[in-house]
Amino acid sequence: MAENNKNWFARHKIVTAILVFVIIVSAVNGMNGNKSKSDANSNDSTTSKTEKKEAKPASVSDTKKPSVPVEYASALTQATSYANTMHMSKQGVYDQLVSEYGGKFTAEAAQYAVDNVKSDWNANALAKAKDYQSTMSLSPVAIHDQLTSSSGEKFTVAEADYAVAHLND
Repeated sequence: MAENNKNWFARHKIVTAILVFVIIVSAVNGMNGNKSKSDANSNDSTTSKTEKKEAKPASVSDTKKPSVPVEYASALTQATSYANTMHMSKQGVYDQLVSEYGGKFTAEAAQYAVDNVKSDWNANALAKAKDYQSTMSLSPVAIHDQLTSSSGEKFTVAEADYAVAHLND
């Protein structure tokens, strides 16, 4: 009797597995069937797919988000990283984006990125100033010079002034 129960249980597991498989296949085919029906309906129409896209009204998300070339979007992503994690100046970010050793972006893509990056340039200058103060023990005048130097950080004079004024905050 125990052996009959084992055989029944083994057959029951096989039947259950087959049923689960059939249900999954049916569900997948059902989804594909709906897709092919809609494709068939669109093929019956005399309007091409491109004409349908043109005739479709713009969605709210389409009107809010202007189309930006991929290179510009990539440059903006890098610019955001440089500005907000490395605390670079606007000019420093631009130079890094166009550098042959950096992003190698076009001048137009780099300009788009620095024009659209969301960063607090005064805060970046202050972060760099505090770094110079703590790691190199530079005087405020030397820090200001390093922040505004064309071979240094390339912050504006106003951003460097802000940083030096707030060094001890």
